[in-house]
Amino acid sequence: MLIVGLTGGIASGKSTASKALRTRGIPVIDADAIAHEIMQPGQASYRKVVSHFGPGILHPDRTIDRGKLGAIIFSNPAQRQALNQRTHPYVRRRILHLLLQHYLRGHALCILDVPLLYESGMDRLCGRVVVVVCGEETQVRRLRERSGLGRQEAQARVRAQMDLNEKAARADAVVANEAGVGEMQEEVCRVVDAWRPGWLRTAAALAVPLAAAAAVPMAFVRSAALGVKALGAVAALGAYLFVSHY
Repeated sequence: MLIVGLTGGIASGKSTASKALRTRGIPVIDADAIAHEIMQPGQASYRKVVSHFGPGILHPDRTIDRGKLGAIIFSNPAQRQALNQRTHPYVRRRILHLLLQHYLRGHALCILDVPLLYESGMDRLCGRVVVVVCGEETQVRRLRERSGLGRQEAQARVRAQMDLNEKAARADAVVANEAGVGEMQEEVCRVVDAWRPGWLRTAAALAVPLAAAAAVPMAFVRSAALGVKALGAVAALGAYLFVSHY
């Protein structure tokens, strides 16, 4: 399975590109959606974040006020790092679990939609990366329109992320999103379709870990639970070896 990283800057159009790929039936793992899930009450990450930032970031119903939290982290790099330390490990764990699921289902391709793909080091999981870009003024305008932020605050949020020119220089493909949304979506789909592995390669990559799992000597399996763990370990090893870079 080829893992394609999809990234960009805030308000550059990455999420719009992601939606277009979903309509093609391509599985998409959305890091933002995962981050939202792990920040719900009762989650370990939620407890760590609230413990650090205090109850002032909470709504009356005890859910996290993302606006208040955003105002803190985008004005203070140290606090932004503190948030990342309390959330990124849980996001990565969930992403790896979903990647393994898609791999074992026989998908030839999976999109890893991560805003901080390079900053978090998750580009190392990807065989290819596509970046959606636009000018800073376009980012600021779009962010203000959708979030109601003032110009200075919107600009600060844009500049808190890695520069889009740097991301573009490291990517395998760059898609501009200054003109029509439809054109950008078509270009992203065209780029990703060109990378799609053939069915023979996909089948070969899937067969190796499954064959290894089937070959686990049952003499070493002391219980049903242990057997599941052993097969899972072999499958995980196969995924690590075969999912990313062919």
